[in-house]
Amino acid sequence: MPMNLIEIENLVKEAIPDAVIDIQDLAGDSNHYSATIISSLFKGKSKIEQHKLVYNALKGQQGKQCKQDKPGKKANSEQGNKETKHILRH
Repeated sequence: MPMNLIEIENLVKEAIPDAVIDIQDLAGDSNHYSATIISSLFKGKSKIEQHKLVYNALKGQQGKQCKQDKPGKKANSEQGNKETKHILRH
């Protein structure tokens, strides 16, 4: 069963409280999402560790296929926040 945008956002916010989240439904089918997440928890973590934080937040509900886009860095050196982008497919 596909996850809806609110469910994804709630799961991420529960695990990463300071997350700023932008989720796009890529195909308009509630089945293919792109999520850009910015959090201070990503500071000092490798790209793999950042992705693991997000996937753990989704509690295995992200479906069988996931593609990790190349994460970008948020230009916010004051807070040290980083941005990571995830493509979630069910």
